[in-house]
Amino acid sequence: MSKKGPFNVDKEEARQRVRKILQILNRAYPDARIALEFVNPLELLIATILSAQCTDARVNIVTPTLFKRYRSAKDWSEADIQQIEQDIRSTGFYRNKAANIKGACEKIVRDFGGKVPGTMDDLLTLPGVGRKTANCVLGDAFGVPGITCDTHVIRLSRRLGLSANSDPVKLEYDLQEIVPQRDWTRFSHLIITHGRQVCQARKPDCPACPIARHCPALKYPAIL
Repeated sequence: MSKKGPFNVDKEEARQRVRKILQILNRAYPDARIALEFVNPLELLIATILSAQCTDARVNIVTPTLFKRYRSAKDWSEADIQQIEQDIRSTGFYRNKAANIKGACEKIVRDFGGKVPGTMDDLLTLPGVGRKTANCVLGDAFGVPGITCDTHVIRLSRRLGLSANSDPVKLEYDLQEIVPQRDWTRFSHLIITHGRQVCQARKPDCPACPIARHCPALKYPAIL
């Protein structure tokens, strides 16, 4: 890193550092996985929409009952919007979420034969679906590599000096250049797990961090 600060990112140096970070975090969190509970792409799509401004734990409390009541995109598309709002109320922002879920499922039924599409371009046509949600569905439901730029990935990527961007789309493109494509989904799981357990927003536990020696934030503590 340049003496000027952590965000003069040398991409080749960053690639080498990412490889070391992945190796260490894979050993630290061998069971790292998405926290949302689902059994098919539709359930993951719904759960991811519900997780906006809501904890995964709360979503996992709500979804078992939801997924028994609404078993297909057609069920969601034909449901009364006020009933959906009531069913998801505890996840917050329930009116917007209900409208997005119903709208997305209507489009899935109308344009995709009732099946959640498996490409980025098609997923982005669904109401309420941005790149973060699409990458989550692609990576965890379809096995298509994707970097999910949630709050943890944004925070840790900046602390690790991998990008200066806090905009999730710009950050995603930055990370795509330095993280091997085959590892995009795994990278997301590992970084999110590490962010929840060690490198937390308000009080990162740097002494306990297994990747501390690869973290510029210790050299430039102002970015913590």
